[in-house]
Amino acid sequence: MREIQFREALREAMNEEMRRDPKVFLMGEEVAEYNGAYKVSQGMLDEFGPERVIDTPISEMGFSGIGVGAAMNGIRPIIEFMTFNFSLVAIDQIINSAAKIMSMSGGQFTVPIVFRGPTGNAGMLSSQHSQNFENWFANTPGLKVVVPSTPYDAKGLLKSSIRDNDPVIFMESEVMYGEKGEVPLEEYLIPIGVADIKRPGNDVTIVTFGKILKVALNAAIELEKEGISAEVIDLRSVRPIDYATVVESVKKTNRLVIVEEAWPLAAISSEITYHIQKHAFDYLDAPIHRINSLDLPLPYAPTLIDAILPNVERTVKAVKAVMYRN
Repeated sequence: MREIQFREALREAMNEEMRRDPKVFLMGEEVAEYNGAYKVSQGMLDEFGPERVIDTPISEMGFSGIGVGAAMNGIRPIIEFMTFNFSLVAIDQIINSAAKIMSMSGGQFTVPIVFRGPTGNAGMLSSQHSQNFENWFANTPGLKVVVPSTPYDAKGLLKSSIRDNDPVIFMESEVMYGEKGEVPLEEYLIPIGVADIKRPGNDVTIVTFGKILKVALNAAIELEKEGISAEVIDLRSVRPIDYATVVESVKKTNRLVIVEEAWPLAAISSEITYHIQKHAFDYLDAPIHRINSLDLPLPYAPTLIDAILPNVERTVKAVKAVMYRN
């Protein structure tokens, strides 16, 4: 099977959906003439023209509102944020308009819109450009929140998101855009809300999503050297969450570690911890451990970034703790 970059998988998803449905269009900063800030939309202006690949001013609130209005009128916008840190400027349109219109209109309006772009840390970008808001958006009824970790998942999930009649928050990562993975030539869709077991195991369950999957998989490799078999689950979406896959894994392994880039308070890992203690408490042989970023604004210095973010060492240590191997 061929291997393509994460950005190419996203581009293929958008291209295929725009060819399939003339109501789909892309709008955002630098998506057209510049081919995208991360070259995700490279070549799309040439194929689809300026009416369907639209450059905008630096006005997230404005172009997000245009997208919501277009979606309410039956069009399917893809709104690209250069980073989800900038989505805070548009939060009123996302939370108070896109997420609520169907309910407030008694089902008379749907809002089939995708807000997509990179989330989280991407190196020396400091506090205002390195934040994770997956749990913020997942806290909002009416939204779906997708966080893919591989090119294969990115393409299949983005195609499903574009076809979905609900607003979807589709969160990527700058550091993943150049990563390659296997993606088939034939069309496929991945349903939103279905987790994927990226690595089977028997001794401990590690749950994660997004680019932190690589941390979990590398930790599992290190643990295997010490005779610990870790099952790694990639949630792929954090609203809805595939609780059932996590519960069944914990019933098998009896131990759970959750690795997430967001800050610890009210995180996705907090929600999963609550759900497992409620629905699989009798299967747990150790307290659940969470690995999050430290509860601090992210600094600029690389050494401090490394100390704050989840990493393999912290994950291995947590697994050994639930195995009583420390």
